[in-house]
Amino acid sequence: MSPTLPLHRLAALVMAWLLPCAAGQAQTPTVAAASDLQFALQEVHAQFVRDTRQQVQLVFGSSGNFYRQIVEGAPFELFLSADESFVTRLAEQGLTRDEGRLYAIGRLALFAPHGSPLQVDAELNGLRAALQRGDIRRFAIASPEHAPYGARAEEALRHAGLWEALQDALVLGENVSQAAQFAASGNAQGGIIAYSLALAPNVAALGTSAVLPEQWHSPLRQRMVLLKTASPGIEAFYDYLQQPAALAILTRYGFALPAED
Repeated sequence: MSPTLPLHRLAALVMAWLLPCAAGQAQTPTVAAASDLQFALQEVHAQFVRDTRQQVQLVFGSSGNFYRQIVEGAPFELFLSADESFVTRLAEQGLTRDEGRLYAIGRLALFAPHGSPLQVDAELNGLRAALQRGDIRRFAIASPEHAPYGARAEEALRHAGLWEALQDALVLGENVSQAAQFAASGNAQGGIIAYSLALAPNVAALGTSAVLPEQWHSPLRQRMVLLKTASPGIEAFYDYLQQPAALAILTRYGFALPAED
């Protein structure tokens, strides 16, 4: 197994991975998107640009942090949350056009990098065995405090009876994309991340994954909404996200499409 990265190099890699789309013209309308959409939404955006010749700026992060930033006046025009409760709370405060639309149902996945002593399986039996052997020194999840995928990871680990046993090994990412970076880098023996990230080719090439039972945690009902400041350009992207071309990309990245709003 290759040696782990020094922390300063790991931090640089994380920042490079998390901010691929932050650049752009000041007047370009900005989308605040949950980080589980890191790869899927970039594909949707590329197709949107090809089809419409319009541009939007994508910024990825934790839904809880974006919620706070929007409340404090951040100039986002469209919010794609990994937890619909944040959209509901914004709507109750009069900061959105309406209550938005449910656009996807997310899933959790256990991920382990190649060479890890952690054997990946959907029931977390391999994780339990590795913990008993003392093989898990670092295990990554997103912060349960403000990242929906972190909160659901905690629920799943509690369901499996492994939450307490993992306390000394937990490494918390600011969002699920950062947790995926930690899990895939070799600096952790594994982690629980978004299935959509585990399916991304450049992540999948670094390890193996298994989808956790959806009954082990609260549903990841992902809702998007236009903010009160939304411009016509962002409205076009919002509409595009509901079209077959965009939905096909989300499906390919493991998202379930909601049967109804």
